[in-house]
Amino acid sequence: MLDTGTQAPDFSVKDHNGNTVNLKDLRGQKVILWFYPKADTPGCTMEGQGFRDDYSQFEGKNTVVFGVSLDNEADNKAFAEKYSFPFSLLCDVDRKIALAYGAVTGSEDQYASRITYVIGEDGNIQEAIEKVDTKTHSKDLCSRL
Repeated sequence: MLDTGTQAPDFSVKDHNGNTVNLKDLRGQKVILWFYPKADTPGCTMEGQGFRDDYSQFEGKNTVVFGVSLDNEADNKAFAEKYSFPFSLLCDVDRKIALAYGAVTGSEDQYASRITYVIGEDGNIQEAIEKVDTKTHSKDLCSRL
């Protein structure tokens, strides 16, 4: 896990709709990166539904939410559409984000670890969460912002 207070590694990646997302373009907003192992699996679905249900509260706190996995665009798109996720799912197929943020240990890893980062408006790591309860993660996080 990256240390709080350090600069968040920049990235540029496609989301599930084929749009390019650049972290540097989000300065001035808080950014949540919640890494999940695999699209449309029980724990990831529960966690994603929590962020979906709390999404308007995050927006009200000037916070952008991104799910991040190693899944491809088609798998993430199907996942997002099936559960009506209002946020982007980032498709880190080349594992660059997961490697930079410690969600994988090597480029051969098949799944990202279930970890979350909160990046402050200044681009620094505000919070690094190594243990996540998929049932309450979103509400717990939202209450601290």
